[in-house]
Amino acid sequence: MPDHPFALQSTMLCRRGWLLSVGALLVMLVSLPRVQAAPVEAARAEAQVQALQRAGDAVVALEITATEGATSAENLGRRRTGSGVVIGPDGLILTIGYLLLEAETIEVLTPDDRRLPARQVAYDLATGFALVRPLVPLPGIEPVPLAGVGGLKPGELLLAATGGSGGAEVAFTRLVGTRPFSGNWEYHIDIALFTSPPIANHSGASLFNRNGELVGIGSLLVREAGGPNRLPGNMFVPVELLRPVLAEMESTGRTRASVRPWLGLSSFERDGHVQIVRVDRWGPSLEAGLQPGDVVLEIDGVRVATLEAFYKQLWTRPDAEADVELTVQQGAEIRKVKVHAVDRMRTLRKPEGI
Repeated sequence: MPDHPFALQSTMLCRRGWLLSVGALLVMLVSLPRVQAAPVEAARAEAQVQALQRAGDAVVALEITATEGATSAENLGRRRTGSGVVIGPDGLILTIGYLLLEAETIEVLTPDDRRLPARQVAYDLATGFALVRPLVPLPGIEPVPLAGVGGLKPGELLLAATGGSGGAEVAFTRLVGTRPFSGNWEYHIDIALFTSPPIANHSGASLFNRNGELVGIGSLLVREAGGPNRLPGNMFVPVELLRPVLAEMESTGRTRASVRPWLGLSSFERDGHVQIVRVDRWGPSLEAGLQPGDVVLEIDGVRVATLEAFYKQLWTRPDAEADVELTVQQGAEIRKVKVHAVDRMRTLRKPEGI
């Protein structure tokens, strides 16, 4: 049973899958009858609503155009839209990194419908985060506080917010659980947040706890978020991964952990094996002769049966530019293939003049 009016109304909205503006949320929650709640509970609910209002006011929309000929446009398109959230007093915005791959122009759409040019501050392969800073100040927007995931429990109500014209839109969702995540695009984090029901506009969406603290940034739709009901949902990258590297990202544009070997493969786990499903047309694996359907059995003589094991073994090398030996099964044949790995960032196009 919900313990106070905020939880009661949140549960109703979550079940209905409603998407509403922060202003509508504030009106609905403040208008709840207080006769059912003790004064302390009512005051607590009121404080939470105000915190969520401030959080929603910090969420912005992002519009990105990739540079002409961007290799990432094949999968992401040249024009991209998503969300970000202000985390710094100077207007620094946190978002998901893939939105900014090979970005030529970046515009920030504020809650009061201002359209501001911005520049990319950092893109970090290791975490998946990116930082953006408007070229003109963002007066009146308070940065949101960051929170860890230690206090979150499965089933807990959370608020997902996306930027848009006229302000943020919000939807209630629930935490299904936390666990490691391996992406098919040579990406792994040791902890990720999974929520359900899903939101469609997930790219860079902000995930807040009931105190208005930022806990995650939206990355993906997933078919199964986990839990006993195996419901569809979203994967959010927890902002606690940002805390140790924020200063490094601001000063260098990425982290040292992002300088690691890249093969240009997309792979899935199938029947206890790592199977290649796509070979990047601009990546080193194509030149080495790897093909979709190949099964990776070993990397440098070490057996790998999961994406996590595959990536972590690959990333043990101290340098991004390195020869890597893969043992692969191609049809009925098992052979060893040498791939000269590269630094992913060196393969990305930059706007002219940069």
